[in-house]
Amino acid sequence: MSIVSLPQTVRSFARLRTIAQVLTRHGFGHIVERVQIRRYIPMPQWLVGPPPPPPEHDALRSIGQRLVKVCEELGPTFIKLGQLSAARPDLVPKSIIEELSKLQDHVAPFPADQARALVAEAIGQPIESVFRTFESEPFASGSIAQVHRGVTAAGENVVIKVRRPGIDGVIATDVTILRWLADAVEKYVPEVAFARPTVLVQEFAHAITKELDFVNEASVTTRFGEAFADNANIKVPRVHWDLTESNVLTLEYVDGQRIRDVLERPSAGFDRRELGRNLAEAFMRQFFQFGLFHADPHPGNLIFIPPATIALIDFGNAGQIDDELMGRLVVALVGTIRKEVDLVIDSLADTGALGPHTDRSLLRRDLREMLEKYYGLPLRRLEFGAIFTELMELAQRNDVVLPREFVQLGRSLVAVAGTALLIDPELNILEIIRPRLTETLKRQFSGKRIVRELGFAGWNLVNALRDAPRMLRDLMRRGTRGQLQVTIRHQNLDHLASELDRSSNRLAFSILMAATFIGSSMVISRPAAETIWGMPIRFFGFAGYVISFFMAVWLVIAILRSGKLS
Repeated sequence: MSIVSLPQTVRSFARLRTIAQVLTRHGFGHIVERVQIRRYIPMPQWLVGPPPPPPEHDALRSIGQRLVKVCEELGPTFIKLGQLSAARPDLVPKSIIEELSKLQDHVAPFPADQARALVAEAIGQPIESVFRTFESEPFASGSIAQVHRGVTAAGENVVIKVRRPGIDGVIATDVTILRWLADAVEKYVPEVAFARPTVLVQEFAHAITKELDFVNEASVTTRFGEAFADNANIKVPRVHWDLTESNVLTLEYVDGQRIRDVLERPSAGFDRRELGRNLAEAFMRQFFQFGLFHADPHPGNLIFIPPATIALIDFGNAGQIDDELMGRLVVALVGTIRKEVDLVIDSLADTGALGPHTDRSLLRRDLREMLEKYYGLPLRRLEFGAIFTELMELAQRNDVVLPREFVQLGRSLVAVAGTALLIDPELNILEIIRPRLTETLKRQFSGKRIVRELGFAGWNLVNALRDAPRMLRDLMRRGTRGQLQVTIRHQNLDHLASELDRSSNRLAFSILMAATFIGSSMVISRPAAETIWGMPIRFFGFAGYVISFFMAVWLVIAILRSGKLS
């Protein structure tokens, strides 16, 4: 991808220059050079050069530590990208993920007066007319938004989430540059292609676009509220739609206890056995019945109300699995339970998870060894986090790129299982999963569903057969008229074209410099008495020498900065 594909704006090139500087400063200068953005590094930094590489006792961990510094220095977009990368253990090595997981999304809040002005502008009314109180001090602040408590004019306690001013423009510019960089890295730095940078950036662009739009989060919150309306043990905050826009989200305030109170305060009045089961049941219902699930159920997003009620909050990160993908997942789970390794591999192949370098025999061996390791192990010895980590390492080792939804669901399941077992160590998670799995399997292979899918398939086949003669006739007509075209796409030639263009420009510049020098020598050899426009002709020769000297210096600097002196 050529650099000209980036927006030709001062902001985009200034940002690209900052990215090149930060990457070089933290030991990624070789990547900067290979994707051809070294020209954006200022001369002083280029002359000093990158810092010496750290000791190679753990190269991947060192890379992770330096990536954390890069993300923190480059700001919100890159912090979010680092956090998303840490959520893809099937693509990113474990040591790097452990470092990226340390990225914190806490930044200084912006002024409360500015937040009030943004809310008033979004809802189209003075803030005093819709809120009795609006607390100046936010109780949470992140790179995308900050959250204030308040009381509506009707006397309801609410939380107001306000998007940072101008953050959407910053992220839009960064995402455009990241798309270009990911494509360039995948083409020109093949040793890091295993991490699928283009896949990570595509997923990130999709996720961050949804996160920036609070209407999307409000809609998801409402859907969860409707889904659990019949369950008194699960509470979802109500959305105040009249006080919600794309940059402002107003939700019911839920008062309750945190996980620490449940674990450390026996007098808090919790029924821990019932609470753990309610939590696990709620998420199994999301996974296997709704097809929509909370993708970030860490304890901070759970509020507990005595004796056994759970409130789910913060639906900015929600996952969704359609019926087709759920069918593949269920088949894979059944194959895992029954130790049918080939069934699991076929299910993965149907989702497009197997890469070009996947060796089925090695994948079959690794899966069988993993199943043998955990088969028959007592439930209390099962560590869901360790199993999930081992599965992701297996996928990475065998060039298996799992669907994003599978990874989201797996991480969500591990987080929920861990919290539920903290609350009730005797809880049998498998007993809760098994009936949901059986029910979903029956639904996926029910006679009604099979008949419906056969009907759709037959309809598509009839349409294809009906249109085939016409399409063939059109093709033959275009052929007889000479209108058929063959389009040939070249790949990985952008770098060669860029180098040829740069070389030809330098060659033309060198010829011009040499001509200036030779012409100056001829002029300076003329008699001193000769003049042009009343000035000695030799003056122009000396001027030509000066010009050719600076041209030579400029050319040498350009060659040195490219790193292609030899």
